[in-house]
Amino acid sequence: MTRVTADAVLMSKLGNCRTLVEVCDDSGRLLGYFHPVGVPRESNGCSNLSPISDEDIEKCRTQRTGRPLSEILADLERRS
Repeated sequence: MTRVTADAVLMSKLGNCRTLVEVCDDSGRLLGYFHPVGVPRESNGCSNLSPISDEDIEKCRTQRTGRPLSEILADLERRS
């Protein structure tokens, strides 16, 4: 992770923020987001909950499709 040290000017802009902040350059191009420490994610419209249910995740995890690796490797050996 890269660490950026905020100077006095940036601290005056971000120091009292209590919500998620978009950080842009002079032309308005979005550079990233600043999420203040200690502010709950939910207050920024974020959630730690996945939109995919645990049941759907388990179903996808256990679902086996495609060919076995041994079969794929055998095909590659025949082609070389």
